[in-house]
Amino acid sequence: MAHKDRRTQKDRGTRTCGWGSAQKHRGAGSRGGRGMAGSKKHKWSFVSKYMPGYFGRRGFKRPFAGKEEDSINVGYLNDNIDSLVKKGMANLKDKKYSIDLNELGYGKLLGSGKVTRPLFIKVNRCSMKASVKVKDAGGKVETSEVKEEIKKTE
Repeated sequence: MAHKDRRTQKDRGTRTCGWGSAQKHRGAGSRGGRGMAGSKKHKWSFVSKYMPGYFGRRGFKRPFAGKEEDSINVGYLNDNIDSLVKKGMANLKDKKYSIDLNELGYGKLLGSGKVTRPLFIKVNRCSMKASVKVKDAGGKVETSEVKEEIKKTE
């Protein structure tokens, strides 16, 4: 369509540009309010047909108290203990590494990976597998709770 034939161009120069009375195309009154105004009143039929689920809530938010603490594997600690010592997050004395995972924001120690160095770890909770691996390597886990893994034999 040629630019000169468009509706916006057609009535330029006239007082109301083809909208009839000057009040009919001014402000938000001609569209029943701005935005979602009237969506629960005079625009409800539009909202209920074309925007289902716009109002109300869906799902739930998990309470903060129920969230678990971050966990870390013994294999990761074994592989990265030197860099943690350099950063000041762990200590090295007499070829024995000590680290407090509570200060680093970890609440649980898990047993994935290999342990080849003597690690002395302080943490809130620890899996049985992790504590066994650390003890076998000559280290120690200081914790308030050790969770025993239950194996089903069938």
